[in-house]
Amino acid sequence: MRRTTKRSLTLLLLLSSLTASAQGPATSPFAGLDHPVALLLLCVAIGLMIAILILGYTVLGAMDIYRERIKKEKILPVVLLLLVSSAAQAQDTTSSASSIVQGMSDTVFTLLTLVIGVELLVIMMLISALRILAGIQRKSAPRTKKAPAPGKPRINWLEKLNRTRSLDAATEAEADMGHDYDGIRELNNPTPPWWRYSFYFSILFGVVYLWRYHVSQAAPLQLEELQIAEAKAAEAKEAYLKNAANNIDENNVTLLKDPSDIEAGKKLFITNCAACHGPEGQGVVGPNLTDSYWMHGGKVSEIFATIKYGVPEKGMKSWKEDFSPKQLAQLTGYIKSIHGTNPANPKEQQGTLYTEAQ
Repeated sequence: MRRTTKRSLTLLLLLSSLTASAQGPATSPFAGLDHPVALLLLCVAIGLMIAILILGYTVLGAMDIYRERIKKEKILPVVLLLLVSSAAQAQDTTSSASSIVQGMSDTVFTLLTLVIGVELLVIMMLISALRILAGIQRKSAPRTKKAPAPGKPRINWLEKLNRTRSLDAATEAEADMGHDYDGIRELNNPTPPWWRYSFYFSILFGVVYLWRYHVSQAAPLQLEELQIAEAKAAEAKEAYLKNAANNIDENNVTLLKDPSDIEAGKKLFITNCAACHGPEGQGVVGPNLTDSYWMHGGKVSEIFATIKYGVPEKGMKSWKEDFSPKQLAQLTGYIKSIHGTNPANPKEQQGTLYTEAQ
């Protein structure tokens, strides 16, 4: 039987080599072996191969007892025929198809999936053979609900979830494995069900996490999420500052003292206001803006409102359509900055006296 197994393994290896040679093109047939999908399939194939070796060793040991029974079974030739036909079908379908996985050749993908499929088939065969050799048979017995013993409380679902095998002296005797170390006995006492289910879930979660974040890269990693969040925060900050600069009115305007704002206000004043108020604010047609007398108020909010809405009856236009709220605030800041500069040839005082204390 061991000779038959060796021949079968040889045929399988030969079949895999023939499939690879028939599918692969002349130029770089195994391109894409470093692809994440290829690496994942290789890991799966290696893990299945280890399982096959363990099951095969167990089956070979059991075959010594049931050799006569196994000789009568002719499963292996049928399996080889199925493998040959599936390999031929795989060659026909993959030769004319386009790239299955982007960045990986069809030869590598088809070969790896074929190997994994064969390994799964072999594992199922080995498990079936092992069950037959060991004489495992399922006995279907009708389930009957056991009534709790008199005086014994009914176990609820929470207690079942935390239940272990050894709870008292009787159950400890059943779980005893016969190993005694200075009075310390070894019991075959598995962990509680909730712990096992959590462990199985963590394995499933790890596989899904590995595939989603590292293999398929369908979702960003933590550092990438941080970069995306920082980019969104920068855009939101820029939009906020832009909107905040345009949300200035006579009710919330404040005096701007930054040199850049004063310089920007000076440029606006010389370009648009110097014709009426003079290049230094000394007054020409309009009033003098450097003294302490104001016709429409000297507060920051009052100057801002005068520039914004104008004084049509005195010939001053409204500048709210020409300047943004930020520019109006800069112009107001510049006018406040030239107070008390005493330029040459100032115009006579007009309006009422205004002091900062007011």
